[in-house]
This record gives sequence, C-alpha cells and structure tokens, in this order.
Amino acid sequence: MGRPAPAVLPPPLRARCGLIAALATLTVVVLGSLYAGHSRPGPVDAWLQPAVDGAPSPWRVTASVIDFLGEPVGAALLAGVAVTGCLLLRRPRAAVFAVAATGAAVVATTLLKPVVGRTIHGDGNLSYPSGHTAFLTALALVVALSVTGRLRLGRTAGTVLVLAAALVAGAAMGWAQVALGAHYPTDVLGGWCTALAVTPATGWLVDKAADARRRHST
Repeated sequence: MGRPAPAVLPPPLRARCGLIAALATLTVVVLGSLYAGHSRPGPVDAWLQPAVDGAPSPWRVTASVIDFLGEPVGAALLAGVAVTGCLLLRRPRAAVFAVAATGAAVVATTLLKPVVGRTIHGDGNLSYPSGHTAFLTALALVVALSVTGRLRLGRTAGTVLVLAAALVAGAAMGWAQVALGAHYPTDVLGGWCTALAVTPATGWLVDKAADARRRHST
C-alpha cells in the first residue's frame, strides 16, 4: 500500500481557511446587494478609480499583459503550467485542485454577474464580480496552499503565505482591470473575495473525494 497523497488543504490551515471563506462569502453577498442593478461607480469606486483608471503608457501595456493572464488563452496557459508542475512533482491531487479551484472561481463569477446585474460601459457589460481577478487569485491560492503543504509550514507561516499570495495576485489583476476601465474597484474586491470563498471549499471537496476513493480502492 502506497503512502496517502498529501491533502491540498493543509490540516493546520483548515479552520482559518474556513473562517476566511465565510467572511469572503459574506463580503461578496453584501457588495452584490449594494450594487445590484447599478450602472455607475459607488462612493468607494469614485474615490479609488481616478487614481488608477486610464493608466498611461507604458503602464497600460503592463496592465494589458496582466489582463491577458485572465483571458481564456492566458488562463489556459497558466493553468496548464500549474497542472504540469503538479504532475512533475507527482502531485496528481494538487493538479486536480488547480483545475477545479480556478474553474470554480470562473464559474462562480459567471453565474453571479447576471444575478447582481451591475454593468459598466453599457447594459451588456456585466461587471460584478471580476472573473479575471477571481481566476488569478484562485490560482495563487492553489500554489500557496501547495507550497504550504509541501514545506509543512505551520499555521502562522502558512496563513501569511496564503494571504500574501492572494493579495499580490488580486492586487495585480485588480489594478489592471480598473486601469483598463474593465471593472470598478468594488468589482475587483468581489472577484477577490469570490476566490477566497470557493478555493478552500474546493480544496476540502477534492480532499474528501480523493480520500473516499482511496478508502474504497483498499
């Protein structure tokens, strides 16, 4: 009998990830309720957006490059690199987690957009929450959780790493989305929180399914 595959949601972080996911879910719901049906920036957006929107060259080029990482081709490339890395490290469960978590983040934002009905630059441009931000944040969370488990980091160090990765990825993509005029700042926050909500839940489900399959096979 081989050694059981390591959990994608490290046991020391499960309680904290659960709390973070609950708070993130609440934030997504509250923001969605506040901006449902809106087609203009809210007070927070009006305060933040002028400092970022309409970035001049070369910053606009940088924003476009980051934005590409959330587009279908760029996202597929990033996810492919993550999956390949997991497989090379003989972590098939982590590879499944990478696909499932990023997919769940994109699906969640896609389903939420018509429910909230917030638009930007026209009625057809649903904006809340940001799918680009959710995708990149979810991928960063997957990588950070995998590193935490592989290095066997403790609760504090693992939490710091996971939150730092999520913050850097979310801030980078969020800045790009606002700079390019694709989203309001609160759309970005909603996308970031969506990833924080669905990624730990997805990791828990992947672990449960993998452990159940292993028990059944033995």
